[in-house]
Amino acid sequence: NRVGDFGLLLGILGLYWITGSFEFQDLFEISNNFIYNNKIDFLFVSLCASLLFAGAVAKSAQFPLHVWLPDAMEGPTPISALIHAATMVAAGIFLVARLLPFFIGIPFIMNLISLIGIITVLLGATLALAQKDIKRGLAYSTMSQ
Repeated sequence: NRVGDFGLLLGILGLYWITGSFEFQDLFEISNNFIYNNKIDFLFVSLCASLLFAGAVAKSAQFPLHVWLPDAMEGPTPISALIHAATMVAAGIFLVARLLPFFIGIPFIMNLISLIGIITVLLGATLALAQKDIKRGLAYSTMSQ
């Protein structure tokens, strides 16, 4: 999870370096303008987008940063339900949805999001079917959703 936090921090700082703002509207307008007019290195923008996506991957327990979720379900049932319902898993999905206007301008990151999503769905469903512990099975099922 700290790997994702570090990636998220570096991605945010990289986008601030490009746009000079933390506002979403400014970020989308300035970065997309720079991308379409070739005023910024496309590799650097792709790296920043990948780092932002790595933060979302870690928060939503997607492949390859999914190993923390089954271990987190070993706690008491109310805590496990809170992790499933509201906090950690939904945060990564919300981040990707919020940054989608930025990601759309970068074909590489859109392909990466699709690939990671497909692998996560298949891996999570397969691992959920193989579990004997119901909490671990629920964790992998949540991962595949």
